[in-house]
Amino acid sequence: MKIDRVEVRVVGPKVERYTWSHDLPEQYMTNTLVRVYTDEGVDGVGAVANYTSYDYDRYTAEALRHLIPILIGKDPLKRESLLKEIWPRCFPLPPGAVAAIDIALWDLYGKLCNQPIYRLLGGARDRIQSYASTPMFEDVPAYLKFVEESVEQGFKAVKFHCWCLPDKDLELARAVRREYPGDDVKFMLDAENNYTYNGALRVAQELVDLGFEWFEAPLFDYDLEGYRRLTKAATVSILPSGNWFQDLHSFKHALTSGAWSIARTDVTVMGGFTQGKKAMALVESMGMRCELMCWGCTLVSAANLHLTLAHNLGHYFEQAVPYDSYEYGMKQVIRTGSDGIVEAPRGPGLGLEIDWEAMEKATIHSLSA
Repeated sequence: MKIDRVEVRVVGPKVERYTWSHDLPEQYMTNTLVRVYTDEGVDGVGAVANYTSYDYDRYTAEALRHLIPILIGKDPLKRESLLKEIWPRCFPLPPGAVAAIDIALWDLYGKLCNQPIYRLLGGARDRIQSYASTPMFEDVPAYLKFVEESVEQGFKAVKFHCWCLPDKDLELARAVRREYPGDDVKFMLDAENNYTYNGALRVAQELVDLGFEWFEAPLFDYDLEGYRRLTKAATVSILPSGNWFQDLHSFKHALTSGAWSIARTDVTVMGGFTQGKKAMALVESMGMRCELMCWGCTLVSAANLHLTLAHNLGHYFEQAVPYDSYEYGMKQVIRTGSDGIVEAPRGPGLGLEIDWEAMEKATIHSLSA
């Protein structure tokens, strides 16, 4: 089997846009798809998402312009050698560009084997509890209304993206705990790397009293010393955003530094399944949990769901809500059930059917080799 064609498509749909911090405008959500075709009629699709402030992103596709010619005529099952060959073709190399290719190769492999990717990677389970991962809303009443609606739908956990201002964020945390005082609904807070150390410590200590499940990204991910101090000072679980350690060596260094209570990464940040499964092995060797960042467009969420289900290292799937903006261009989607559970896609590879006509309508940039 040989690769005979590769297409790259940048999809920028006109959907409702959101933000997750007081200092960010509503974000443009760009879905970059790579489709790998073979001479035996089997194809594979991979996708990565970018979130930008002023326009749809095209830089991932432009990096792929220099990588996809290398794939032509190659065996798509030789993933390790292909990744090594494309590595020096574009500098600096965005991990998302590598990830889109690698995910497509795994999707192709899954279709060839007639197996979903999570089974090929280990198949530890086929279902997992979900949490609703919110955008930023205007005020506390809007959050309380959204939590009420989420619980009615079946969610048993909610993570807040809010203003990333300690006083306002604590106001929300106190309000939701007053409304839901028991342990029936779990809550998490994500500060998107925005706090100072003193602000983070103050919030972390109160989140302990409020019984929050975890405190995510209070500091910039690279501030390992700040995270070490914070993790020692407060008993709420501390984890990073998962966006900024984009290779195995730096990720390993962070894991061994004692900075976090729980690890966090993403298939598209780490460069695809081939590197992602190695990252999970590193986490397991440390005896840690890993809560993957599953937020975003359906194909990206699906990739992270497969890696999550392949292992027993995480307790949750991150469900981006409201649903509609993230589901554009899909005939099949991932949604949390009335029991708060997400189940594995049933089809081979990524296991979800794409609406290629819709993707074509929203394509703002494309290239092929």
